Amino acid sequence: MTKASVSVIVPCYRSKASISRAVESVFTQTLRPIEVILVDDCSPDDTLEQLYAEQQKYPAGWIKVIKLPRNGGPGNARNAGWAQASGKYVAFLDSDDCWHARKVELQYNWLEQHPEVTLLGQKFASGMQREPAVEEVSCTQVTKRQLLFSNQFTTSSVMLQHGVKSRFKQGKRYCEDYQLWSDILFKGGVCCNMDFPLVKTFKPVYGDSGLSGQLWSMELGELGVHGALLREKRIGILPFLLAVSWSMLKFARRVVNSYVRRR
Repeated sequence: MTKASVSVIVPCYRSKASISRAVESVFTQTLRPIEVILVDDCSPDDTLEQLYAEQQKYPAGWIKVIKLPRNGGPGNARNAGWAQASGKYVAFLDSDDCWHARKVELQYNWLEQHPEVTLLGQKFASGMQREPAVEEVSCTQVTKRQLLFSNQFTTSSVMLQHGVKSRFKQGKRYCEDYQLWSDILFKGGVCCNMDFPLVKTFKPVYGDSGLSGQLWSMELGELGVHGALLREKRIGILPFLLAVSWSMLKFARRVVNSYVRRR
């Protein structure tokens, strides 16, 4: 079977119940990646044992399991997997998501035809109700302005060049993905979104749990991205203030929506 030179990295924390679904969605791709790297982020349950069980289900060497000595968050886990990846491209998949059967085929072939593109993703998750006809699939370049005001990428949809210099910020637990996409784009990388649903997510709606503390942590993470861009002189003070103002408005709306759902 022809394989794509893609390393799939899956951070795992308390993922025993969902990891089988995620891995199966990778194995059944119409163009299979060369490897899957499962990174246990020091889970306190039986997740690590389940990862080794998954390893035994598939061809020898296709799944690598990494055990981290301490919990550092998904960004750290992805970096650990990235360091051991051997593919030309790296793709990220959260352990509670799964992929469209043609995701790797569509993204890999498109990136091979567009070597100037650093990162290719998809903006929103979807139910993936039907298979796309090839002629329906197109890609749109993401601008700095768009990314500054809103995270334009679903993490589980992203495939990027292995050799990109930026990495997830160590120790950052909220908006670490948004930080990486911003680093890549504002340092000259070309980033695009595929205009077709590639990922099915089973996570609740943002803020659906109603935990205002988590919402605020997410907001601080987003504001931190804007602050880093300002400090590095990637943006000026006016775009920074506009982005912060817009971010706070979005935060207020999420808090109100969360309150309404709890009523």
